[in-house]
Amino acid sequence: MTVNVRGKNIVVTPALRDYIEKKVQTITKQFKVVGDISAVMRVEKEQHIVEITVPASGIVLRAQESTKDMYSSIDSCVDKIQRQIHKYKTRLMRRKYNNFREEFVAASTKDEVDDGEFKVVRNKKYVLRPMNLQEAIMQMNLLNHDFFVYFDDITENVSVVYRRKDGDYGLIAPDLK
Repeated sequence: MTVNVRGKNIVVTPALRDYIEKKVQTITKQFKVVGDISAVMRVEKEQHIVEITVPASGIVLRAQESTKDMYSSIDSCVDKIQRQIHKYKTRLMRRKYNNFREEFVAASTKDEVDDGEFKVVRNKKYVLRPMNLQEAIMQMNLLNHDFFVYFDDITENVSVVYRRKDGDYGLIAPDLK
């Protein structure tokens, strides 16, 4: 496990790097498999913004926090991730770990692809692991995304779960003919 610390509009000092690495160690102790952790620090209009992404044991934990102090932003961001871990592990305990797998969710690539008339500015690849609808919704909420593509272990098809404007969830499941 390595911690990649980057700075935008800020110089990453050794003290900041050590502080983030120390704080992230508390997160990584709770998982068997942890991928490369990414931490991005930036300053915009007197706001110190920290974004931390942790791929661990088949899930991706992500948090972003903005305050007027970089150290308090780091603390708040780590606290958010710890709450996500607690929420995730509580749900797993309810289901008694029956569908938990030790796989790594692969990272994305930033290759720019020109596809004729439409310009694709980001290409993201990741491993589809079998999961049920509830796990897919949980993963979508942990990532704080509006949709999530997954391999449904019951229908054995690729499906998409999405968050509707009214707060409920929708499911797009293909019917192959």
